[in-house]
Amino acid sequence: MSKYFVKSAGHGRMVEMERFRILALLLVLVFSSAAHGAETKTELFDMAAIRDPSTLQVNILQDWHLVEGSIATRQKLVTINVGEIWEGQAYRIPVKMVVPADRKARGFHLTGGHTPGGLEKALRLDPIDQELIKGGVGLVQTVVQDPRSFGQSELERSAEQLFAKSLNAHHKILYWAWPATLMRAITAAYAEDEHFEEGKVAVTGYSKNGGSPSMAILHDTRMTAVHAGASPIWDSPLRLCDTAAWKLHKENGGSQRGFSGGHFGPNFNQPALDAGHTWEELQKFTRDISDGVFISRNLPALRARGVDMLFHPGTHDMVAYDLAWGGAHHPDIPVYLGANTGHGKKGHPMTEAMSRTRPHFF
Repeated sequence: MSKYFVKSAGHGRMVEMERFRILALLLVLVFSSAAHGAETKTELFDMAAIRDPSTLQVNILQDWHLVEGSIATRQKLVTINVGEIWEGQAYRIPVKMVVPADRKARGFHLTGGHTPGGLEKALRLDPIDQELIKGGVGLVQTVVQDPRSFGQSELERSAEQLFAKSLNAHHKILYWAWPATLMRAITAAYAEDEHFEEGKVAVTGYSKNGGSPSMAILHDTRMTAVHAGASPIWDSPLRLCDTAAWKLHKENGGSQRGFSGGHFGPNFNQPALDAGHTWEELQKFTRDISDGVFISRNLPALRARGVDMLFHPGTHDMVAYDLAWGGAHHPDIPVYLGANTGHGKKGHPMTEAMSRTRPHFF
């Protein structure tokens, strides 16, 4: 009897062990499946690398120096290594830093709508800059522009061709290089710890300089505010290559070129199709990347961080073309709508320009 009991107990333990193995296997499969699902979401930035000052490879063009004026400042101009667009192809950009003459700056206003030549000149403060500097807030300026505008046409052309073939967002300047430029500029400024201390970082701009910070702020928690104009905000069906939306778009004479129907800027659908991709692959690309691109998909996280936002999409803009859809589906995103505004539009004479709403935003 005792022998039988021991045998039965051993058998019971074997059954329990087998059940445990099956349960463990199921858990592995579940978590593997979840991990596989997570892998389909495009990871756009290596934030540890973005925040690493040791890889900036700073080249000093103008060291810290006093600039006299109604409000004196100290200014410095450098170039930094943003990273590689593809293996072996570095992307370097100038960054100008401006702080009060008599103290450290706490946080700063970051902008990208500048040119390399313009940054070489001493910055003369506009009224907004004056108020910020008087309040102890610094200024950081960099270049978020088409590379062809500063003599890098071949780089721009090669990146576009490579992206059309790869559908790798890292190869597209709009998705990677421009937002990364803003984030690396933050790293460069905070590396100047004798001149900056951490504080709020507000990023403002128009068009590509509205879209780039709107995207970067989703990834970089050092950014605390965005004020953007004439740039994408919403993940509307047309941007996501929705078949029904595109059918309706074409039936109503909608353009398939330029910005119309573009995911987050100029429409790259046809170049990608010409390079051998399918419409389904375009849908997958836009689906996988959009969580890291659109403000509309990240509102709870942004609000939990206390991020301040104000957008000027324009009522007749070619880039923020999905205004009606965005207003219907995301009425809680703060926007200012001036009549007849957008790229190339004069706007109604009674509307407030971005330059007028920015001081109130600050």
